[in-house]
Amino acid sequence: MENKKYKGKSTEAIHAGEALPVLPTGAQDQQAGKTGIPLLPPIYQNSTFRFQTAEEFASAFIDEESGYVYTRWGNPTQKLLEQKLAVLEAGESALATASGMGAISTALLTALADGGHVVAMENLYSATYNLLNEEFPRMGIETTFVDATDPNKVESAIRPDTKVIYLESPTNPLLKLVDLAACAEIAKAHNITSIIDNTFATPCSQQPIALGIDVVLHSMTKYLSGNGAVIAGAIVGEKEFIVRAQKGALRNFGAVISPFNAWLTLLGIPTLPLRFARHCENAAHIAAFLETHPAVAWVRYPGLPNHPQHDLAKRQMNGFGGMITMELKGGRAAGEKFVNQLQICALAVSLGDVRTLVCHPASTTHSHIPTEVRQQTGITDGLVRFSIGLEDSEDIIADLEQALETLPFYSEI
Repeated sequence: MENKKYKGKSTEAIHAGEALPVLPTGAQDQQAGKTGIPLLPPIYQNSTFRFQTAEEFASAFIDEESGYVYTRWGNPTQKLLEQKLAVLEAGESALATASGMGAISTALLTALADGGHVVAMENLYSATYNLLNEEFPRMGIETTFVDATDPNKVESAIRPDTKVIYLESPTNPLLKLVDLAACAEIAKAHNITSIIDNTFATPCSQQPIALGIDVVLHSMTKYLSGNGAVIAGAIVGEKEFIVRAQKGALRNFGAVISPFNAWLTLLGIPTLPLRFARHCENAAHIAAFLETHPAVAWVRYPGLPNHPQHDLAKRQMNGFGGMITMELKGGRAAGEKFVNQLQICALAVSLGDVRTLVCHPASTTHSHIPTEVRQQTGITDGLVRFSIGLEDSEDIIADLEQALETLPFYSEI
């Protein structure tokens, strides 16, 4: 793969990985001397590929790098996306998947091919928690959940059969941070694979591989595509790991990205640095507004000086992201009342969209997690999570303010 070193993320997002050879256009086009290459990445929306001879066909099964056979095994549109992803995350290779959970499950199944034990951050995306806590135990895979904000607790949880340290930073939805370099050092000392979900930070803000992490995951549904029209995921890491994942768990469990979703993601990535900068700018303004509002008990945003790990955020991140979490005074009733009154901000799951999205985790995304577990990890009844969009920040603030003023206890504050 051509892996040019560009000076900036915007150039990478536009140009990286685009040296992919174009498939032959056919004898007639070649004879006519038609040599132009599409400026916009083409989409190969086909399930299978034909060969001229039986010998070529057989060779492709022996050496898969020599050509494409079947889209579940690989596709030129998918390959172009993967080359771009590898450059953006400073990894050797990448693998696109059908969803973020497809990336998470594929990566974990690859690292845990022979079973084993996982040490994981206690505050995780709810579907990841369910995978580790409900699905994997049926396969004989155990997980110990720890407060990974303290690297010592991560190391203390390691067992002889531990094969994976699994992290998020910032976490979903509490925006806790993990010292990635420290955890990576622990993983390497114990010959353990370190894996991080980097969806919230994006490659624009955080480069986990440069900090020593082995495998980086993304839900490309979010910031990377940025348009709310795609379900997709990504795995980035060393080529050997990516090849094992592609030929093993991905191919056999079938979490394969469609060419169309790969193409849509390719259209979104070139604007990622511009979009993410605006997400960060807007979130900083809105976090500052919420921090001083009397109806708000507390606000978590890595860019705020009062964030418990603000110094780590400054050291580890380049931009603090577009996610904000706050706790309302008044608990669940206040949280549900607040989100019901919003007009510009959309009541929806997911994040990284051009629109501002808001959810109340206790009644939606984390409602299936046992109350005691949810409360123990800090996901309280008054918690509200924001994915700040690209609207004008003053309009978002005006919408939040009018919704806060409708709370029944507002006049008593």
